[in-house]
Amino acid sequence: MTIVRPATPADVSLILRFVRELAEFEREPDAVQATEPMLMEALFGQKPGAEAVIAEHDGEPAGFALFFHNFSTWTGRKGLYLEDLYVTPDARGAGVGTALLRHLAGLAIDRGCGRFEWSVLDWNDPAIRFYRAMGAVGMDEWRVQRVAGDALTKLAGR
Repeated sequence: MTIVRPATPADVSLILRFVRELAEFEREPDAVQATEPMLMEALFGQKPGAEAVIAEHDGEPAGFALFFHNFSTWTGRKGLYLEDLYVTPDARGAGVGTALLRHLAGLAIDRGCGRFEWSVLDWNDPAIRFYRAMGAVGMDEWRVQRVAGDALTKLAGR
């Protein structure tokens, strides 16, 4: 049986472990810069920038989802953006991912969101098939743009 519950400050080390495992899966094991204090502040500080939920399967931590609100000027409503969804290898195929997505879809509805969105790597065919089976539609005409590091500093004129 899978339950999904809000993360608490006591879960920060677990969340960081899951983030690192996700980065390993996504072939970017050295890309994680987050630390426990950073996640504590981001999730539970004075102005949280994100929220997280923990999935437990048969009483054991089996995955997590980290999300935040964005806004659509076209719908005039906020949306829910899923930054990370991770299910441990042992729990895959047991309904944990489905439970996490259903939980977040319910939050989006309860909070009056017009959309529930996320990105997926183009090579992650199992995830893409899973998301399509859950009703997701690919936004293939859109391309994510990112400015980070020195390029961000340069763009800011600093």
